[in-house]
Amino acid sequence: MDTTSHPSSAHPGDPANAGLERASPPPAELTVSSGISLDELRREWRRLYHSEPPRLSRDLLVRGIGYRLQEIQHGGLGKSTHRKLKTLARMFQTTGRIAPGPGLSLKPGARLVREWHGRTHTVTVTEDGFEYAGMSYPSLTKIAAKITGIHWSGPRFFGLKASNGRRSGDGDPNG
Repeated sequence: MDTTSHPSSAHPGDPANAGLERASPPPAELTVSSGISLDELRREWRRLYHSEPPRLSRDLLVRGIGYRLQEIQHGGLGKSTHRKLKTLARMFQTTGRIAPGPGLSLKPGARLVREWHGRTHTVTVTEDGFEYAGMSYPSLTKIAAKITGIHWSGPRFFGLKASNGRRSGDGDPNG
């Protein structure tokens, strides 16, 4: 695994990358079979993550270090992935389980338009959810309920199709 670090590709504003420009270069290769001691792996973890290493097996420490080096070299996760992970974490904390995603892929800035009872309703996709009538909403379903006055699947209301080509909510009465 190539572990050469290129600080120029690190995100300068990211606090997790603070000080990487000054840090010594990482070992050229980290593998489980290499002669790097557990103490050296822990030092490398502290250098890269700026925190104490978790109590993990040697193999997982090597993998975590390798991931961090790759993240520094090629960039981290995008905003939409961070947003999706935060949503899943909140869902897990509140319900104790994670439901499968709706399969929709909407980019920030996209506009959804629906006519309802002679009035045109426009929703804009944002980084944090959706905007409708000057207010932010976490889901399309809340907007559909606001427009119709009853519970309605937001993706179905706006005629969105899941990434597998089926209409969102097909075969699911709760949509």
